[in-house]
Amino acid sequence: MTTDFKKLMTARFFFTLAVQMQAIVLGWRMYELTKDALYLGLIGLVEAVPALSLALFAGYIVDRSRPLVVYRRLTLVSLASGLLMLLSQLPYFHVTIDHQVVLLFCSSFLTGCARAFSQPSMFSLVPKIIPRVLLPKSSAWMSSAMQTARMSGPALGGVFYGFLGVSGTAVIICTFLIITITSLYLFDFNPPANEPEKDKSIKEELLSGAKFVFKHPILFPALTLDMVSVLFGGVTALLPIYAAEVLFVGPEGLGILRAAPAIGSFLMSAWLIRGEIKKNAGRKLFSAVAGFGVCILVFAVSRNYILSLLALVCAGAFDGVSMVVRTSAVQLSSPDHMRGRIAAVNSIFIGSSNEIGEFESGVAAKLLGTVPSAIFGGVMCLASVGIISIFSKKLRNLDLEELEKA
Repeated sequence: MTTDFKKLMTARFFFTLAVQMQAIVLGWRMYELTKDALYLGLIGLVEAVPALSLALFAGYIVDRSRPLVVYRRLTLVSLASGLLMLLSQLPYFHVTIDHQVVLLFCSSFLTGCARAFSQPSMFSLVPKIIPRVLLPKSSAWMSSAMQTARMSGPALGGVFYGFLGVSGTAVIICTFLIITITSLYLFDFNPPANEPEKDKSIKEELLSGAKFVFKHPILFPALTLDMVSVLFGGVTALLPIYAAEVLFVGPEGLGILRAAPAIGSFLMSAWLIRGEIKKNAGRKLFSAVAGFGVCILVFAVSRNYILSLLALVCAGAFDGVSMVVRTSAVQLSSPDHMRGRIAAVNSIFIGSSNEIGEFESGVAAKLLGTVPSAIFGGVMCLASVGIISIFSKKLRNLDLEELEKA
């Protein structure tokens, strides 16, 4: 891998580390202030609104700009989000509880704005700094770096929160974001912008990524599978409730629970760096998503902390397979001049499954109860595997080696 790719991995690692720590702080602090599961869902929704509504615009901007410059600027927005969270919690300012809640929502909103541009700029930048033949391996390397951050970020966030409080943890988060920005300014090569497409209106260019994905026989079902399974099967928003009222492990235990899926995904990504998934990638994808659903069901009914951790670790490992296969398929199927817009559509699917999934979890927990809502999510995940596998023969027969040569 090139030196610039290693710098990008470093930046991605510290950016993800900071975001994951911030998610722990926002979730636990919000629950401390409100004691309401609905607010845990709302904080995910507030992040999802800008992330989804700006996604197509972000893809258009990335395809018409230098992706490295865009990535640098979005990290500055994320830093502003961390600073806002810090200022809202400093005792010196005597911020009321109601105003703290509002400012935490504002911090989450800024994070969503940054995330709208994150994936398009990343997907556009990677193929410009490494050869095409290394794209599947780069997906495994990048996934490994991200999952390391997702593994350590929540655990560190929970531990720092327990010992240093909100303000001390926020200072550390801002420090990691400053390291991210520094890494991005040490690049040796700043890839140029793509040439604008001729005879196309802005509206046509904005929608071209969506049209490409929706017509693609592999990308559309693959992204739909991921969206539906995580939308219903994800339990991230419920973890503060499980930590506080089901498993009784406090913020430190919450951090480890939040890190558990990333531990599994990291271990899987590390293995995939040496043993790539290329042959029968489609069948392995469906098997992995089914395994994810089963693990969520085990977590939903568990009252044992160790069993719950193991279920989340295994869920993360299965999700790691899905992530590498999906990312490789998107990278290999995307024309170079459309990578930003296609990645933007990909981020819409992911954002729908993650942030809106958190909102769905919060609402379902409010209506059904915490445990029944998690069981419902696991069942829906398994149902999505069965339905999409029946209707998408192309995805079932996906072979990344053949896609690589196309």
